[in-house]
Amino acid sequence: MQLTDMAWPQVKALSADTPVVFPIASLEQHSHHLPLFTDSLLLGEIVKRAAGRLGDRILWAPVMWLGNSDHHIDYPGTLSAQPRTYLDMLSSLLENFLQYGFKRLVLLNGHGGNDVPGKQVVFEVRQRHRSRKDLLLILASYWHIVDLPPASLNLSQKAMGHACECETSMMLHLAPRLVGEYRNLPPVEPGNAFEPASRGWITKDRTTPGHIGHPHLATPEKGAALFELFTEGTVSLLERVLRWDGKSWDG
Repeated sequence: MQLTDMAWPQVKALSADTPVVFPIASLEQHSHHLPLFTDSLLLGEIVKRAAGRLGDRILWAPVMWLGNSDHHIDYPGTLSAQPRTYLDMLSSLLENFLQYGFKRLVLLNGHGGNDVPGKQVVFEVRQRHRSRKDLLLILASYWHIVDLPPASLNLSQKAMGHACECETSMMLHLAPRLVGEYRNLPPVEPGNAFEPASRGWITKDRTTPGHIGHPHLATPEKGAALFELFTEGTVSLLERVLRWDGKSWDG
């Protein structure tokens, strides 16, 4: 079910146990070869595919294209909500539907910069409603809920990057007309960033052109396989949300 297609009495009539999914993405630079809307386009396609498989058991909010992208703001065209503004915005989305009586709320993330604030939001909202035992509040980045990379895909990257082999492959499959010259782009390694410590950074600390990874190795065939992988992961997670018994920790 798409929230944008419904009238308010239809929403009111839904079971309070209907999972509500808020897809969150971004509009930000994606190097020299991918459009600014890449994260929102990719997440939108995964949502479309997952919604087709799950039918009317899930309520989908529209993709939220404004993300936490301050680390990309040196690159023209990027639009970003400042971190604390973004926290408040996501909190409001969850609180709106808690007010309507829904109990299973999922932030489905398609942008790396949203991961930390998304986790903070589900933590903070849970603390505000700590007397309740019937709430399931989740943040899930679609590339973190699967094993990546499967050997069958022959990916050079061991994790999702930015405007990388994975994202470029997915865009080549989804909208090749929007992909610029990528075959001659040099690889940009992620580095260790003082791991396992967590270092503060901006994108220009890590890359000059704007990508991190190996976009020159992208193919549309890899993109097709990645969409299937990420869609399966999303459907599997939401099936677990549907099966949750309404009270236990592990579900």
